[in-house]
Amino acid sequence: MPRKQHNFYDLLKYMHLLENGLSINSIHIKYGISGNRLNRLWILYQEKGKEALVRKTNIRADGALKEKIVRDYLENHLSLVEISLKYNVSESRIKAWSRTAQEQGYAALYVQKRRGRPPKDMGRPKKKEPQTELEKLQYENARLRAENDLLKKVKALVEARDARLREIGRKPSKN
Repeated sequence: MPRKQHNFYDLLKYMHLLENGLSINSIHIKYGISGNRLNRLWILYQEKGKEALVRKTNIRADGALKEKIVRDYLENHLSLVEISLKYNVSESRIKAWSRTAQEQGYAALYVQKRRGRPPKDMGRPKKKEPQTELEKLQYENARLRAENDLLKKVKALVEARDARLREIGRKPSKN
């Protein structure tokens, strides 16, 4: 079952329900919104009002910002929700960065991962037309050797299959 998308008006309705005394758990169960997300939105809504419910664009964190966030999280012993709200970064990202920093050190936060398509030089090289008559003949010779090797392997496989069939008392097919 796909997750339900909660738009601005849904979120505003949930905030009004919380203001009227409904619990986070009851709204979570009735409307299918995550309790953690609802708790976070409730804190933001109390601080900033309606604009806290508008979806924000993701930030692109460089190594210095990652280190600052992780140090703040680990050294000041703040909760993930507090750090997440303070820097507007998801809790899962903060967990991943802190795990990386603890296992590999803070320098690992500065390493940029390669993104996007692989470079053009990967994959099978482009076929080039042979330049001289000698190169043409060498290319043709290599192709014919590969073809001969393939035919020998096919013949050996057919003979092995026929031998297996003769052992069990069947006649090999004519194909």
